[in-house]
Amino acid sequence: MCNTVAETPAKDLEGLCNFSRRLRHTVDQLIPGRGSEGIERLEAALKGQSFSPHRHDTYAIGLTLAGVQTFRYRGVRRYSLPGQCHILHPDEVHDGAPGTEGGFRYRILYLDPVLVQETLGGKSLPFVSEPVVTFSARRLFSFRRLWDLDDEIEELGRAEIVDLALEALMAACGRPLGSGRLSMEGLNRARAMIAADPAKRHSLDTLEKVAKLDRWTLARQFRAAFGTSPSRYRTMRQLNIVRHQIASGVPLVEASFRAGFADQSHMTRQFKKAFGLAPGHWATAAGADRARLKSPQVCVPRSVAPRISALGPI
Repeated sequence: MCNTVAETPAKDLEGLCNFSRRLRHTVDQLIPGRGSEGIERLEAALKGQSFSPHRHDTYAIGLTLAGVQTFRYRGVRRYSLPGQCHILHPDEVHDGAPGTEGGFRYRILYLDPVLVQETLGGKSLPFVSEPVVTFSARRLFSFRRLWDLDDEIEELGRAEIVDLALEALMAACGRPLGSGRLSMEGLNRARAMIAADPAKRHSLDTLEKVAKLDRWTLARQFRAAFGTSPSRYRTMRQLNIVRHQIASGVPLVEASFRAGFADQSHMTRQFKKAFGLAPGHWATAAGADRARLKSPQVCVPRSVAPRISALGPI
């Protein structure tokens, strides 16, 4: 029988009874992720603990990584397996416990519904009646940023995460996001501004004015038009700068600075996610054959989509 955690008033966004402090010695693992106003992310592993019935005023979009997760929601006992998501509506009572003696591990995003409402513009919030959701591997991979604990959420990234979360909510409850003609002129202006100087972090207000689109439409349509988000597009342009700097023999610290990364460790995380190699290994290869690396025909090794059971770098 699992122990239970007494419910206490929730002051922070994740709303789970402030258990990071209360369960320090009894929870197997608790890792808070990077967040932003209205957004929190964490990873937890539970084996001998369970949560008593409680509620919080945010959306909770979770991903089971290992083991069996069970919880009672709207009067029904639910089970979530590795690779499945669980989506809880604000203010809905639920509990949580390991479904087997081996425990379980999960990552979860807590999202203020005010942010969702800003993107909907007065439409009703999406409600997911069946909280355990099995997305396709392709769609789940596209949502991976929701649970990336190391992801730094800058101004533009915040809009993109909200848009991804809204897409997940809409897909889970069968309400498709509105589709229509893309505003390509504005999107191309925004893309050109980013590409012209990827080391510079343009404010979201600036990109809105250039594209003549609000931030939510810009995030959604940019991804539809170019296959990636504006911040990810900028990151890849930054990494291209780093690769060329490395090929020229520039030290990694200096290459990071010239590309506009906050520090070398941030650049290294992004580099490995994009190319599947640490920049130091890339530098070694570049030193062995710089001429080939500088060639426009060079093939850049990219990480393949991780299997759902492993979930790779999220």
